Amino acid sequence: MDFELQWLLWALPLAFALGWVASRLDVRQWKREQKDSPKVYYKGLSFLLNEQHDKAIDAFIEAVQQDPDTSDLHFALGNLFRRRGEYERAVRVHQHLLGRADLPKSDRDRAQHALAQDYMKAGLFDRAEQAYTALAGTSFDTEARLALLDLHERARDWRAAVEVARRLETSGTGSFASRIAHYLCELTLEADAAQQTEAGDAALAEAREVAPRDARPLVLAGERAAAHGDHAEALRIWSTLMTVQPAAFNLVARRYAASARAAGKEASALERLGGLYEQAPTIDLLETIASLQDDPAARQSLLVTHLREHPTMAAAQAVLATRAATGSGGASEPPASTPLPIAETSAVREAVRRAARPLHRYRCAACGFEAEHYFWQCPGCLGWDTYPPRRLEDQ
Repeated sequence: MDFELQWLLWALPLAFALGWVASRLDVRQWKREQKDSPKVYYKGLSFLLNEQHDKAIDAFIEAVQQDPDTSDLHFALGNLFRRRGEYERAVRVHQHLLGRADLPKSDRDRAQHALAQDYMKAGLFDRAEQAYTALAGTSFDTEARLALLDLHERARDWRAAVEVARRLETSGTGSFASRIAHYLCELTLEADAAQQTEAGDAALAEAREVAPRDARPLVLAGERAAAHGDHAEALRIWSTLMTVQPAAFNLVARRYAASARAAGKEASALERLGGLYEQAPTIDLLETIASLQDDPAARQSLLVTHLREHPTMAAAQAVLATRAATGSGGASEPPASTPLPIAETSAVREAVRRAARPLHRYRCAACGFEAEHYFWQCPGCLGWDTYPPRRLEDQ
């Protein structure tokens, strides 16, 4: 009995000492891990700031291995993978986060948003649409709807785009009236291509109601009226355009002149065009006015006057083309003592035409994309109404 008591007296202090040592070792190990983890994390941030993405990824992978429960490290690693174009690895990281049952709702929404971005960057638009749709009602609701709007535009799903834009406008994100009008105009063009006149009329009427002062619905309405032979209605609509969006009238100036001739209203058209030309002279308005002048001498005088006041390549090309058509040297100038041969005159006219061609384009104000034809949506940056309706020489 004494022997057992003696061992018991020895065992109790020994067990206490061993427990104390073990606890100290655990605390030291925990402190060491906590100390090492931030070091690796900051090391990764340092590599990231120095644009050393490969080393930053290695550092963040090491940090995640040391502390697999830290969601911020997973987000940083996933974002790095996305920036590097390694979309599959980014998807796996964010899917791993979504698979964790202990993830807070805020982090779960954040992971869902990051996953949607991964799919978007990877070009998996159907999966991106599903991922963004799942963010409805979360703190990422507005960002998700804007991304969905972009997706619908890329897919040219204009009805879905109209619905999303209206929801964004209702939520107080901002005014989407112009965008909605563009979508409805696209629906009008699709209906006309499918010979669904009534559907096109309804979509265009709605576009004009949504954005009554926007240029595109008025331009399209006038074009459709002229195409149907109702030139008086086309002139009326384009006269409204001339009042509410005078700069955009350059886009329809020549068609306006054609409808004026068809309706027998050249005199009133010349008067309105002349007033607009005095406010903002452009080569489009100049050529339109010249086309309505029946007197070749008056037409030539108008072009030469413009060339003197606005010495541009496009104006010079117009003067040379008119002289070639009339076969005269111009009523306002004496004939040259040694006129150029016909072949040389044609060569000069062709050289001016080639030099004027680059300046006869439109340029996107957002990305600088140039095109010979006017675009309501830039093919480069996909922005709406980013093309000024004036050619480069007139700006």
